[in-house]
Amino acid sequence: MHQVIPYMSPQNNNMKKNYYNKKEKENNPCMLKMVSENAVIVIGRHGCCMTHVVKRLLQSLGVNPVIHEVEEEKDEVCVAKELESIIEGKDNVQFPMVFIGGRLFGGLDRVMATHISGELVPLLKQAGALWL
Repeated sequence: MHQVIPYMSPQNNNMKKNYYNKKEKENNPCMLKMVSENAVIVIGRHGCCMTHVVKRLLQSLGVNPVIHEVEEEKDEVCVAKELESIIEGKDNVQFPMVFIGGRLFGGLDRVMATHISGELVPLLKQAGALWL
């Protein structure tokens, strides 16, 4: 069988690298602002199945979370360093991270546990992510 290989010229590849470097410098100082301005934000790796599960669960409850996907490993390190300053004292940054109401809520396990116990919807209402 034939396999399709996406075309990417060297010229476009260099532009993409420059874009990510510029994006890395611009977006990381804004991470605190992004967390504080949104009721619910999910930060995870690009293409991560756990990030997708958190997103779908929140959407099924009627929440429209902001999803920030980290593209590359060097971006992941920069985002992790920025998040360590937001979290205050916790060294272990694991993706996906869910922030509700400007505070770290936890990862997939905490979201699932609070959903099963029935505590997630009141928290989302309190944060202003749900109106009903």
